[in-house]
Amino acid sequence: MDWFFSNLVPFALAAVACVLLMGLWNMMRGGSANRSQMLMRWRVGLQFVAVIIIMAAVYFSS
Repeated sequence: MDWFFSNLVPFALAAVACVLLMGLWNMMRGGSANRSQMLMRWRVGLQFVAVIIIMAAVYFSS
């Protein structure tokens, strides 16, 4: 089980980074404020999921 969460951590972090960069790109080019707000909400949700996955990886690795 520990290998599963250990391999899932980079994907979770990459998802957070992608959504963050998409939100920043949208804000910098003067895009829709609603779209930026939606992307930042997605980022917060993905960060929560990433933290849960990281904690599970730490728990199952010990």
